[in-house]
Amino acid sequence: MSALAINQYNFEQEVLNSDKTVLLDFWASWCGPCRMVSPIVDQIAKECPEIKVGKINVDEQPELAAAFRVMSIPSLFVMKKGKIVNSAIGARPKQQILEMLK
Repeated sequence: MSALAINQYNFEQEVLNSDKTVLLDFWASWCGPCRMVSPIVDQIAKECPEIKVGKINVDEQPELAAAFRVMSIPSLFVMKKGKIVNSAIGARPKQQILEMLK
């Protein structure tokens, strides 16, 4: 499965009501570290069907960025049953992101 574009209209359905663990990547097109993390997040989406992966463009979804108090990007959040269970700010290698999901 590929990463989903998450916005204020599908957030409740895709994230809060998900029965799977959700990895959210807050990013922007102008952000260098975001461009480094993006292919890793896409790879995790393809390799781990048990995880739902979503990407939130902070420029297009400022309400969601504010709701998560995102001050720096990339910001990664792991959610289970609608609750944040782990988070990280800044670029991370694939193994560290996978560790966040455990």
